[in-house]
Amino acid sequence: MKPFRRLWTVLGLASFGDWLALFATAGFAQSLFEDPAAKGAAFSATIVLRLLPSLVLGPVAGVFADRFDRRKTMAACDTARCLLIASVPTVYLVTDSTAITVTWLAVAQLCIEAAVLIWSPAKEAAVPNLLPREKYEAANQLSLATTYGIAPPLAFAVLAVLERGTAVWSNLGSWAEPMVLALYIDAVMFAVLAVTVYFFIPQISGRYGQVAAKTTSVWHDFVEGWSYLRTSERVRGLILGMLGAFSGAGILIGVGTVYAATLGAGDAAFYTLAVFLFLGLGCGIAFGPKLVGELSRLRWFGMSIVLAGAGLAVDALAPHMVFSILGSVVIGLGAGMAFLAGITLLQRETEDEIRGRMFAFIAVSARVILMLAMTISAPLAGWQAARQLDLGVTEVEVSMSRILLFVAAALVVWLGVTAFKSMDDKPGVPVLADLWSSLRGRPLRAPLVSDGFFVVFEGGEGAGKSTQSVKLAAWLKLRGYEAVLTREPGATDIGMRIRSLVLDAKNGDGTRASAPVPRAEALLFAADRAQHVEKVIRPALERGAVVVSDRYIDSSIAYQGSGRELGKDDVAWVSNWATGGLKPDLTVLLDVDPAQGLHRAKAGGEGDRLEQERLEYHERVRETFLALAAAEPRRYLVVPAGGTPDEIAATVREAVAERLDIRTQTARTDAGWPGLDTDQDSRRGADEYGWESVAEEAGRA
Repeated sequence: MKPFRRLWTVLGLASFGDWLALFATAGFAQSLFEDPAAKGAAFSATIVLRLLPSLVLGPVAGVFADRFDRRKTMAACDTARCLLIASVPTVYLVTDSTAITVTWLAVAQLCIEAAVLIWSPAKEAAVPNLLPREKYEAANQLSLATTYGIAPPLAFAVLAVLERGTAVWSNLGSWAEPMVLALYIDAVMFAVLAVTVYFFIPQISGRYGQVAAKTTSVWHDFVEGWSYLRTSERVRGLILGMLGAFSGAGILIGVGTVYAATLGAGDAAFYTLAVFLFLGLGCGIAFGPKLVGELSRLRWFGMSIVLAGAGLAVDALAPHMVFSILGSVVIGLGAGMAFLAGITLLQRETEDEIRGRMFAFIAVSARVILMLAMTISAPLAGWQAARQLDLGVTEVEVSMSRILLFVAAALVVWLGVTAFKSMDDKPGVPVLADLWSSLRGRPLRAPLVSDGFFVVFEGGEGAGKSTQSVKLAAWLKLRGYEAVLTREPGATDIGMRIRSLVLDAKNGDGTRASAPVPRAEALLFAADRAQHVEKVIRPALERGAVVVSDRYIDSSIAYQGSGRELGKDDVAWVSNWATGGLKPDLTVLLDVDPAQGLHRAKAGGEGDRLEQERLEYHERVRETFLALAAAEPRRYLVVPAGGTPDEIAATVREAVAERLDIRTQTARTDAGWPGLDTDQDSRRGADEYGWESVAEEAGRA
């Protein structure tokens, strides 16, 4: 962490230096002219000159970051910036010629930007070498806050102080003019940065403190970067999303002043919207991770871009300044979160050897797209005269600027959705449900993708679940399926011990066993389920088997969530976490009257610990089972348990056959399976149905 703190200090000073250099050189260029038009042209030209090198050097800048020692690369770039920045006022003082100074200023600006283009990807690629993966996001928050939140105000503050002291400095000579002093201060600072990076942060060189010699050509490294971009779907989705966001930002900036005029809020409308845009940006960077909680960062990235697009749509349709401010905040919030998530994910998803090229590609592409979007949208914004659209309650001024904003919104949303789909690490998990669960610290898990089929029998005591489980497994085996018969609790060695703890009412010596408290009971069932899924169910499903289980998650929701009154949502979340979100393809609920079921289950005995609970307890259990089935009718088959075992089995077989598309029928029937066709079966013990062979059935020999 100490090397990173040093690098963060370097980053903060470098960001401050960049902002100071940018505005000091622009201000210095202005000071060389007297005519207002010439001053404005000089200021704009200085800014444009900082952007041009990215078009030429940008594509190969990342190669330098990956090809050479990053510590030496950064130190060399800082040294170059020191000399170039210092040379600008020096040429002015030595030659006292405006023409020579302006010419050299243009050359120096191009060279400074070239150094920045090489320095930036080297810095971004070096961060992961100094921190564990779990610290990337916090580090990027700190870096972005420093670069865009702290450094610009400090730079402006220094320039303001120097300008305020003009009367004092000017008495000391030309070398003490405000912008000249600012440039010399900036040069000294970059010299300090070069020394710090080279001598005090050796870890920047690489994760292992050394850099392997490159034997390939620069062209090969450049082509390798492009090839990596084409073959890595997640990285491609990241870059596509980030560039989409920049295209939207370019259109927003290009039409900003014309759009602000349609709001009827005065000349300050544009600047007001810009303030709220950057406030949203800062909030997205600062509070985004806490806002989304445990949401997958891959999902967060795409959703943030879509949020920014939604903000653009709000601005495009806003009938009043208040709505435009809201849209600007949403745009900034989405853009800030997308920027933070994008940089963090790019650090995580790319290898150290290729990382610099990816960051360079983003930096260059973003600038090009930003400039193109601004250049094209700005003249189009004022192309057609605005028209009033009467909405009944209010009127909206429809102009080309609003149309362009809406186009930008559609583009950004589309690219955000595209990026989301290409990067989604939880396919099949509902987005809004996952977001809501993540906000509560309980993110949903991605479902298991397999060729297997998972059937669960649920119901109260004495419903006949064991009988029907065996009947279905036998029928499936007759039709050539690998049927894995299992149960909860007790399908594994560990599960058997847990089963004894939660169900046995007496110890081996006949004394009454201690009962676990409700929360402990719920956690014990969850522990059994976690072991069950990991060791029995998942392996069977992954190899394409049909798993038939007597009880699963819904039993815990009904028995512990409602019966013990621990809360259905809490118990459901614990079970979902324990199982990794694995859900049955079909849940067969055998519905039985609690009084009748308990009578059958006990068969004249005392029954286990759950069977000894009061009737009210089992009535709550039944109500919860039925409520769960009503909430997901497509996944549930509710069968009254009052029919004969054969009648119930036929109903279950029909539902399973439909889902598995079983058309082939055989002459053999279930009648040949001993002990499964009489009402007496529902009163037989579990061991008589072959539960001893569960491990063998699951292939866990």
